[in-house]
Amino acid sequence: MAEPATSETGRGEQTKRLIVQTAVRLFRDQGYDKTTMRGIAQAAGLSVGNAYYYFPSKDHLVQEFYGTIQEEAVAACADRLAAAGPFDERLRVAWTSLVQVMRPYHAFAGRFIKTAVEPGSPLSPFSAESAPARERAMGILRDVVEGSTTKIDPELRVDLPELLWLCQMGLTLYWVHDMSPDQAKTDLLVDRAVPLIDRLVALARVPGLRSVNREALKLYRMLR
Repeated sequence: MAEPATSETGRGEQTKRLIVQTAVRLFRDQGYDKTTMRGIAQAAGLSVGNAYYYFPSKDHLVQEFYGTIQEEAVAACADRLAAAGPFDERLRVAWTSLVQVMRPYHAFAGRFIKTAVEPGSPLSPFSAESAPARERAMGILRDVVEGSTTKIDPELRVDLPELLWLCQMGLTLYWVHDMSPDQAKTDLLVDRAVPLIDRLVALARVPGLRSVNREALKLYRMLR
């Protein structure tokens, strides 16, 4: 009895993947607003009812796409983060892996960024709807911090993964607008930003700067 269930699950995952891949292509070719669930279903060779069975709306479909990106990023850096190592090396692995995973979707990303950054949009990375993908992203950064052999101020360590995620959002936005060949400037940004962040993390342990660090963290927690 277990085999049919497994087979059915496999077919369902294949159908979901097909719908997401078709939607990404249509979003890229004709824009998010002009793409309909009916159009996605037709392009995928599925019934409209079948498409809605897996994704009640375009927003749900984009959330699945967000999640897929993060899952691919986890897989891309898992082996290199398996062993403990210096903070800067681990952060570089996480961010370079994410950029590599996102690279094939660069043309598509610019098409719906206006919708994603609109306040209150369910497609915003800060929305409740984006929580699963956001949690996956922060999971990678928690792994970066937890596996670090670099000494990190205990109080900063608590919020550091979320602070890194906010930096990652800035990195992603820059990548979306980066029109250099193969987004080479984004690679340069990662290359230069990681050592800078590593230094800032180290400075948080300097006795004379700890009070400044505490005040900054207090303000961050108030505004979160």
